[in-house]
Amino acid sequence: MLARPALEVAPALLGAVLTVRGTPGEAGSGGAGVAVRLTEVEAYSGTADPGSHAYRGRTARTAPMFGPAGHLYVYFTYGMHWCANLVCGPAGTASAVLLRAAEVVAGHDLARHRRPAARTDRDLARGPARLAQALGLTGADSGLPLQVGGRAELALAPAPGPAQVSTGPRVGVAGPGGDATDYPWRFWLTGEPTVSAYRPGTARRRRPG
Repeated sequence: MLARPALEVAPALLGAVLTVRGTPGEAGSGGAGVAVRLTEVEAYSGTADPGSHAYRGRTARTAPMFGPAGHLYVYFTYGMHWCANLVCGPAGTASAVLLRAAEVVAGHDLARHRRPAARTDRDLARGPARLAQALGLTGADSGLPLQVGGRAELALAPAPGPAQVSTGPRVGVAGPGGDATDYPWRFWLTGEPTVSAYRPGTARRRRPG
């Protein structure tokens, strides 16, 4: 299912359950880890997408994005947060789906331990950085395969119907002309309380050469 274009994979991931098992010696993990139900995602189409990390080609950081499908791509942002993506599409295309928000469905105590600032369980994985933190994902997990019984495992759910899915511009990402609506590639479960708040992007100005 993941070896398809990001725009097809992204909405199909809504409702799927991602489990990431704890690491040995981590306080409170017991090896069981945390499981989340995905409620909000964004599609990124690699070298054809100005918003993608892979837009300018392959680098050491973005190498996992180039496939094969079914791996994690985890990156550091704003000098303080990790964010997680599921790599999709044919090998070599650099397609990925950013995991923006989720509902914790198992491992609540561990998620609360990792996210002590969360005021309610709704906020444990509400936003991409919070989601990665609740799951215990870091850059060391970039390239990690999704495997049954492995550290990370994905269980797909029946695809939600059109009436259950809302779409809109990606958060904090502007299109080539500065208009985020050029890329309405964010998908979320309609009415789901764990979905993150929308923040429009701004076009980056190039420095004079």
